[in-house]
Amino acid sequence: MAKLVECVPNFSEGNNKEVIDALAQAISRTPGCVLLDVDAGASTNRTVYTFVGTPEAVVEGALSAARVAGQLIDMSRHKGEHPRMGALDVCPFVPVMNVSMEECITCAHVFGQRLAAELGVPVYLYGEAAREESRKALPTIRAGEYEALPEKLAKPEWAPDFGPPTFVSRWGATVTGARTFLIAYNINLLCTKELAHRIALNIREQGRGTDQPGRLKKVQGIGWYLEEENIAQVSTNLLDFETTPLHAVYEEVCRDAKALNLPVVGSQLVGLVPRKALLDAAEFYMKKENLFILEEEQKIRLVVSRLGLDSLAPFHPRERIIEYLVQAGEAGDGGLVAKPLGAFVRAVGGRSTAPGGGSVSAAAGALGAALGCMVGLMSYGKRQFEALDPIMRNLIPTFHQAMDELVVMVDADSRAFSSYMEALKLPKTTPEEQERRTAAMQEGLKTAVRVPCALAEKVSGLWPALEELARHCNLACKSDIQVGAKMLEAAVFGAYFNVMINLKDITDEEFKLAMSQKVSGLLEEAKQGSALVLVLLEKRVA
Repeated sequence: MAKLVECVPNFSEGNNKEVIDALAQAISRTPGCVLLDVDAGASTNRTVYTFVGTPEAVVEGALSAARVAGQLIDMSRHKGEHPRMGALDVCPFVPVMNVSMEECITCAHVFGQRLAAELGVPVYLYGEAAREESRKALPTIRAGEYEALPEKLAKPEWAPDFGPPTFVSRWGATVTGARTFLIAYNINLLCTKELAHRIALNIREQGRGTDQPGRLKKVQGIGWYLEEENIAQVSTNLLDFETTPLHAVYEEVCRDAKALNLPVVGSQLVGLVPRKALLDAAEFYMKKENLFILEEEQKIRLVVSRLGLDSLAPFHPRERIIEYLVQAGEAGDGGLVAKPLGAFVRAVGGRSTAPGGGSVSAAAGALGAALGCMVGLMSYGKRQFEALDPIMRNLIPTFHQAMDELVVMVDADSRAFSSYMEALKLPKTTPEEQERRTAAMQEGLKTAVRVPCALAEKVSGLWPALEELARHCNLACKSDIQVGAKMLEAAVFGAYFNVMINLKDITDEEFKLAMSQKVSGLLEEAKQGSALVLVLLEKRVA
């Protein structure tokens, strides 16, 4: 799969549509770049662009936009609520898919060096790309903003990483770097700018200084006023949403607002957001309110409602969640699972080694889990089965999650075997080439073993839930759960056969023994689990 880097340049123009559009066109016209989002703010006088591409392509896209900014933006006239120091204020590179942080650091270094050389402007490195610990934090570099640059650039300790230590009035200075995914998130308040900032100081990690730190780790914050909306905002950057999640920021702001008798009127995501950040928030509110929701679409709808993400503008998940946009922008047909059933069956029946038994086994497992989910739902939410609701609420998510994960394995198995077939095509003329080819073949075979073994492990986790379902489910669905049990058992049989046929050509004896023992144990467990489910169902009928 292609390497994918996200680039999020922030330009100091949020009102002039011609400039905003010109910058967008410069990015979208760059080969290999896909522009995902343009988020302009009038009060902040700032536009955040989000685009993805290969490491090389995103550097070119950022440079193309910077060249246009150099012609159209004049920082000497700039005013706005958001802290800033340059026409292209900050330009981070973020790993998205099959890319390491080191590669993004390289992107930042190459971009910074070329930007300084082409435009003759000072460029600083921050985040993971920083060369000095004191320059890791963006607010530290940007302290004093554009207006402080003439004095700042004269100090040796603030010499830029690239470019001249001279003040360029039209441009200012640019900060570039590499970081993990940052979420720009604002909470709306009906109050003054000063009260919003007071709350921001309470929650942001920096707090009011070293002697008065804030409550939330990895969170930056400031209070400002949006004239165009006639509201104040606590504007935050979540530097690591795994450390401090989206809902935690919202709840903490609400807590402080309540203490000050201030109304919170929704919130706003600026730019794109990772899918997991919203699903984590959904899990929080589902647990807090004892809600039962299965579908991802409905979970996201819950979060939009609870956080008021549509308070200032409609929130369209397909346009705001980065994984959805990447999927939509990817070339190709979306893999085997995107095919209609008939096309998938014909693909299996074609004159090709993949898709084969491994993909069919994964499909069988997914269907078995789906039947478990269906039987659970048919035993839930009806008055005659009301006593079963707590049991089914516990069981159904297990099957639903396994169904989704097993579907992914349909393509994963096909790709795993393809990696081995690609290794076979490598050159083998010289001893070095032969050694590389052999190593690639062995790794390809190990991957072709690990995927079906993971399938068998995933099914293994379903037997206790399936047995519990057999004890309590709506007996009108008896045949469905019987078929589900045999489909799951067949999936493990298929996984076993795929593991064993690929193990025979692997030279790592320790790996062979471990995987053989593991998959044999999982097969035996599947036989016993399936048999027990059938027995439990027959006993209930009797």
